[in-house]
Amino acid sequence: MTNRQILQAMSGLMAGMFVAILAGTVVANALPRIIADLGASQSSYTWVVTSELLAMTATVPLWGKLADLFNQKLLLQLSLGLFVVGSLVAGFSQDVVTLIISRVLQGIGGGGLTALAQVVMAAIIPPRRLGKYAGIFGAVFAVGTVAGPLVGGVLVDTSWLGWRWCFFIGVPFALAGIVLLQRTLKLPTIRREVRIDWLGAFLIVAGVCDLLIWTSLAGDKFDWASTETGLLVGLGVVLLGLAVWVETRAKEPIIPLGIFRNRTVTLTTVASFLVGIAMFAGTVFLSQYFQVSLGKSPTVAGLMSLPMIFGLLVSSTVAGQIISATGKWKIYLVAGAIVMTAGLGMLSTIGSDTHFGLLSVYMGVMGLGVGMLMQNLVLAAQNDVDAHELGAATSVLSFFRSLGGTIGTSVLGAVLANRVSTELTKGFKDAGIPAGEGGGGSVPDMTKLPPQVKEIVEHAYGVATGDLFLVATPFAFLAIIAVVFIKEKPLKTTSGMERLAAEGGPAAPEAEGPDSAGTAAEGSASAGSGEIPAPRDAVALGKETSGSGTGPGAPRD
Repeated sequence: MTNRQILQAMSGLMAGMFVAILAGTVVANALPRIIADLGASQSSYTWVVTSELLAMTATVPLWGKLADLFNQKLLLQLSLGLFVVGSLVAGFSQDVVTLIISRVLQGIGGGGLTALAQVVMAAIIPPRRLGKYAGIFGAVFAVGTVAGPLVGGVLVDTSWLGWRWCFFIGVPFALAGIVLLQRTLKLPTIRREVRIDWLGAFLIVAGVCDLLIWTSLAGDKFDWASTETGLLVGLGVVLLGLAVWVETRAKEPIIPLGIFRNRTVTLTTVASFLVGIAMFAGTVFLSQYFQVSLGKSPTVAGLMSLPMIFGLLVSSTVAGQIISATGKWKIYLVAGAIVMTAGLGMLSTIGSDTHFGLLSVYMGVMGLGVGMLMQNLVLAAQNDVDAHELGAATSVLSFFRSLGGTIGTSVLGAVLANRVSTELTKGFKDAGIPAGEGGGGSVPDMTKLPPQVKEIVEHAYGVATGDLFLVATPFAFLAIIAVVFIKEKPLKTTSGMERLAAEGGPAAPEAEGPDSAGTAAEGSASAGSGEIPAPRDAVALGKETSGSGTGPGAPRD
């Protein structure tokens, strides 16, 4: 594909990714106001974030497997459709329970976008050229991440709009993404016997959800060392153990365990899990820190996140261009992990009196590290697996990154709530103020607090947020160790579709467009169905075809 064809095909993908990013970022600065408006608690604040991550995490492997079996464009459009439904339900929510349910729908759609966008990129772009286009995705990521908080802040601060429009605003972009995908993205569909391991999918989802629910409730609803912990952890371990047993015997496993024999996949998976803990869990509470501890408005809080986004944009774009030019990628993984760890360590020193200039430097350093690390982990894994495993490998990395983020958000959310409670109790006792003045277990509305109480609350959230980054820092350090042991291999110069043809998959792809004609493939549709099978690469398969125009001397489409 030419650069123009790739960019046209990517337009719908970029719109979809922009929607997925917007779903999280536009709500980030609105959450303190949403939770206060609905009268919910700090644990509910965490669950509004966690529920989306949980649904995304649990469904990513299934989406990845479906990408190896069904038309990827249709699956992307389905993901965007689920996002639209979830957004509309969220916008009309009247209580926090409905809001959390709607976030689950958004998470399922986001899981599809997260897994499928990278699978499609690998299918149409060779790894050697992928860095350049990954930089474009980095720019879309940065724009969505910057625009989201700003737009969300403005919507919340505008009386005639309000926080509900934070959910409605993504709907037009999602619908536009569906149309663009239909018009610009042409992908083959592999026609073969489809067997989805529904039992394995159920066990994986049930086991992961069980453990995530435990990490969300432990330390809040019951003690970490308690009977409830034993029951939930025991059930989760049993379910995941059964899932492993089923996956080893399934013909079409959701997560093919054999890919973990690949050293690169295993190490990038471990690193992605640790990055998820450090990045998602560390940054998800920054907006709350800006508004509660520093007393800023939602709009100003959105502007305050710019240094981190700028660092991410610069490092992802520059690193992607250099990788495409030189073919060297490991140095950026190692450097990114080191810089990210340093940034988290710096952020662990913040408090309610931290100067914004210093805070900007800390956030910028963390953004630089994340930009060099996150996307290039996927590049390393995709470069080292067979084409027919691209979907599974990509979804496994996305799955474990989201799993790390979900577990980290749940655990650190509990740490935040406990530390805030401790600091508030201490502050109120020292000041001789009744504990209930701070809003009890609910996230306080800072505009309604007396000055003395406001100062105590600001200090409590500042100390607690610094502790979050301190807890996240060791996980980032472990990511350094993981990426150091990844072996650098030359980047391939053929796309996923070309590699699949060369490997000789079990069936020929079915073409979407009218430009493909050729020999009938194994498992092709019966005559009169209107389906046109695409040509197989006869040279790569070591076969010759007659009368089909796909012989050794014929030009390839």
